[in-house]
Amino acid sequence: DAILAIHAGAGGTESQDWAQMLLRMYLRWAQNHGYRTEVIDQTEGEEAGIKSVTVQVSGRYAYGYLKAERGVHRLVRLSPFDASNRRHTSFALVEVMPLIDDDIEIEIDPNDLRIDTFRASGAGGQHVNKTSSAVRIVHEPTGIVVQCQNERSQLQNRETAMRVLRARLLELELEKREEEQARLKGEHVDAGWGNQIRSYVLHPYQMVKDHRTGYETGKAQAVLDGDLDPFILAYLKSQVGVPA
Repeated sequence: DAILAIHAGAGGTESQDWAQMLLRMYLRWAQNHGYRTEVIDQTEGEEAGIKSVTVQVSGRYAYGYLKAERGVHRLVRLSPFDASNRRHTSFALVEVMPLIDDDIEIEIDPNDLRIDTFRASGAGGQHVNKTSSAVRIVHEPTGIVVQCQNERSQLQNRETAMRVLRARLLELELEKREEEQARLKGEHVDAGWGNQIRSYVLHPYQMVKDHRTGYETGKAQAVLDGDLDPFILAYLKSQVGVPA
């Protein structure tokens, strides 16, 4: 199982709409593979799209496949939000973390946590319920913030938020190990917003290209409809030294 998080980049409505498009793409991909998905937390954009979303994807090898999607995704298109119909470039960051079993030990000191409760809100900011059932947890040593407002009770939201926190802490540890291995090999690894992995061009031509493997296709709409397997396969092959 995996935790998938999408964050809109700078650029307001453009990037928030792009984050929404990516969410649709991954939900379609998951559906095509028979994976179960559950939106754990979602922050709506001001005018359109989403600022961020966290989704649990459940099924065999979900993390193994989705980890190929980690990094910054770039969109080039004619803007539907620009009255002059100019071309815009938007960015969104995709994070993927393994959802770990409860029997795997991730040490979390309760004294390192700041836990806040607030009212869950839906689209447009209206309150979903009148009690403070939504939960936000801050892990002070790392600055990691997780929140959940999808469940009915505060206890359920807290349990889900803790699962996501454990996944993020494990991913942080895995990233440190990868960086150390890369350093020993003399490689440079970009993290976060510096790591642009794929471009989706819808204007003036249609093409999706992965900058890590060189794999590309002119069927941009099919990719946005969830046809990601060729990109994922090319990435996984590149990781074990097999030509794409």
